[in-house]
Amino acid sequence: MELDFSGIIPAIPGLWNGMVMTLQLMVMGVVGGIALGTVLALMRLSSNKLLSRVAGAYVNYFRSIPLLLVITWFYLAVPFVLRWITGEDTPIGAFASCVVAFMMFEAAYFCEIVRAGVQSIPKGQMAAAQAMGMTYGQTMRLVILPQAFRKMTPLLLQQSIILFQDTSLVYTVGLVDFLNSARSNGDIIGRSNEFLIFAGVVYFIISFSASLLVKRLQKRFAV
Repeated sequence: MELDFSGIIPAIPGLWNGMVMTLQLMVMGVVGGIALGTVLALMRLSSNKLLSRVAGAYVNYFRSIPLLLVITWFYLAVPFVLRWITGEDTPIGAFASCVVAFMMFEAAYFCEIVRAGVQSIPKGQMAAAQAMGMTYGQTMRLVILPQAFRKMTPLLLQQSIILFQDTSLVYTVGLVDFLNSARSNGDIIGRSNEFLIFAGVVYFIISFSASLLVKRLQKRFAV
């Protein structure tokens, strides 16, 4: 069987729309995941045992189940929970459910990255900041976290690359991301193999380029 990639060019507008969907999911998942992960990391580092245990249980739970299950659960089960709480049908939609699923799932991984970054900062800086009259919140916001995030940048980007690849799982709830767009366009014209090969090449180029950026940042920050 001969491969014919000529059908890809007319399909580029649809493929681009799918890529936009993929990037939106990734960016929102990363931003929300880092925000929630930072809160969880501070809870895990807290001297309050209850907060530390709750955050630890959250991290262990979400790191022990497949992302596909989380996506499906939010899409199918959460509306039933909201109906039970509010007494009304509250559909949240496929896109919103996937964004929330990515945020909550990735937060468990970002939490550990942030926690390691904070712990890498010498404890003397915390003591020095408090000696200057700063509160714990001011010390974290102005002294510790800025330095920690600089060190964590390569790891945060690496986890973002993983999420970029994992966004392809949204096909299970009917969202048309880049991979799903390539698959459907290929099925329409009977060239599924060509479109899937093209999609694989695009994923590889983006992920590999981002990985090279991560390596450069690691070397730079190591110095």
